Amino acid sequence: MNDRPSGGERVVLVHINFPAGQMAEDLAEFKELAVSAGAEIVEMVTGTRRVPESKFFVGSGKADEIRDVVQANKAQLVIFNHVLTPAQERNLERLINCRVLDRTGLILDIFAQRARSFEGKLQVELAFLKHQSTRLVRGWTHLERQRGGIGLRGGPGETQLEVDRRLIRNKIKQITLRLEKIRSQREQSRRARRKAIIPTVALVGYTNAGKSTLFNRLTGASVYVADQLFATLDPTLRRVDFPECGPVILADTVGFIRHLPHDLVEAFHATLEEVSEADLLLHVVDGQDINRDSHIEQVNQVLEAIHARAVPRILVYNKIDLNTEIQPKIDRDEFGQIRRVFLSAQTGAGLAALASAIGEMLGRNMISREVILGPGQAKLRAEFYSREAVMSERIDEEGNCHLQIRMPQGDLDQLLINHKRRPAH
Repeated sequence: MNDRPSGGERVVLVHINFPAGQMAEDLAEFKELAVSAGAEIVEMVTGTRRVPESKFFVGSGKADEIRDVVQANKAQLVIFNHVLTPAQERNLERLINCRVLDRTGLILDIFAQRARSFEGKLQVELAFLKHQSTRLVRGWTHLERQRGGIGLRGGPGETQLEVDRRLIRNKIKQITLRLEKIRSQREQSRRARRKAIIPTVALVGYTNAGKSTLFNRLTGASVYVADQLFATLDPTLRRVDFPECGPVILADTVGFIRHLPHDLVEAFHATLEEVSEADLLLHVVDGQDINRDSHIEQVNQVLEAIHARAVPRILVYNKIDLNTEIQPKIDRDEFGQIRRVFLSAQTGAGLAALASAIGEMLGRNMISREVILGPGQAKLRAEFYSREAVMSERIDEEGNCHLQIRMPQGDLDQLLINHKRRPAH
């Protein structure tokens, strides 16, 4: 990635205050993003505007100020806490004589550093190429020259810029096809889980809310955890057995953030399908963050974008160990429905309450009963086992099979009806 800041680069940050609305960004979060990318912040330039300026995004006077700050601090990169147009980025680079990166480019850089799996790297590369395809026209003159030389011509009058765009289009097409194949494989795995009646519980939340710490507590896994934004990028699936509802697939997903770039949401759609296809969401919230209500709304907006708004969920208020006045508990609404669970993923306090809440949410339609099958009903017995619904089994003296099963009432009824309809052989 040509625009990625390498670790330790001297960086000037630019944050402009706009009236509350779509342009508003969080300053503290911006600093965290820059640090997460490995930047060495040498100066912060701030200002206030009603609307962005078309040429430099900021006014000409503020642009000159940024140039002076860059020169005084010998900075190598300027990062804006806003989305810049390609023209604004190019104009700023020419004036400041320094590379300029916008908020989207910064988040792409962090994702590129965090991706570990083959799929994750492909998704990041796809998002980067889509972002870069709109930014090929820069201040570098080689993009404007005609290609020449034997074997180097891209076509009559084709410029280097046109060739670069064509190469990017082809690369985007190749990556998209590979991701579609991975998506198909993921869907096959989901179908197998649905057939076995293993519900999926996905952990979602604002980045750095403690999702991975909670995931590790519940599963005994060792997913990477750090006090930084986007510490975990690639999804992780683990099977957990809850006494209240049996086996469950827990999915740890990428953290969300304010104004998550559209290209990233689109590129990670296959991964985020684990969320939209889940039976239950655990929306993990940093309960001690003063901006938690805003973060909850940001997560809800992403869930809306990936068509997961209707998935049942539990708000999990994490980090109660930082406030001795809050005890682990289940909070219910006036109808007795679960609203929130208070816990500490760090200490483990409240995990029993969460397990109980998960069991209640997933077990509403679950029933436990004994089914007696005759010697000629081996196929039905095998069907119960394939769905992992059998809790215990015994054979009586007459050869009848007594199965203690646990599964949704509707699935049991349909299974028995289907086997009654089958002709005897």
